[in-house]
Amino acid sequence: MALKKAKIIVHKGSKTENVDVMFNPGEYTIDTSNEYSWNKVPGLSMPIAQFVSGGTTTLSMDIFFDTYEKGTDVRLLTKKISGLLDIEKEIHAPPLVRFVWGSLDFKGVVVGVNQHFTMFLDSGIPVRAKLKVTFKSTLSKKDQLKQIPRHSADRTKLKMLSQGEQLWSLAANEYEDPTLWREIAKANGIDNPMKVATGRRISVPRLD
Repeated sequence: MALKKAKIIVHKGSKTENVDVMFNPGEYTIDTSNEYSWNKVPGLSMPIAQFVSGGTTTLSMDIFFDTYEKGTDVRLLTKKISGLLDIEKEIHAPPLVRFVWGSLDFKGVVVGVNQHFTMFLDSGIPVRAKLKVTFKSTLSKKDQLKQIPRHSADRTKLKMLSQGEQLWSLAANEYEDPTLWREIAKANGIDNPMKVATGRRISVPRLD
């Protein structure tokens, strides 16, 4: 059975581009954490923990490149990795990437590349390098809500619109995302959200 090679799939707008890893990493590390606030209460022996949010999953590894036998500049290969930190003109941000190797399929962005050059030709051209690459996972608000639905978004609800309340504030309360007001407008046949009468009963649909 042939050895499966690791690769980085780069999403550039509507196009994708593969960056081949020369040698599979010997190991990789995945770090996951949650964020808490620690509130000190007088009279208690330890702070009270309050959950704030989930943390971003981090994937880190060392990737090796060697062009000694070819006698070519190894930076021609390493810049394909370090270039993933550059801003893309179309999206005004570095590209989204996927690191794929066997069962590992990590989606996110490259947040750090440390390049260590270890061998050189007599001319000073580097021909061997070790790159420490760090990825961080990323998901849109909508994708996160789909993966981890809140209790208030699990089923359809009926709400009465109170004085001064708008669809965006209703979405913020029910979905924890005001940009999802369109889901409520669509479910209630509302064309103009600015002309919804106070006291109207509004159906708040569950998120698919």
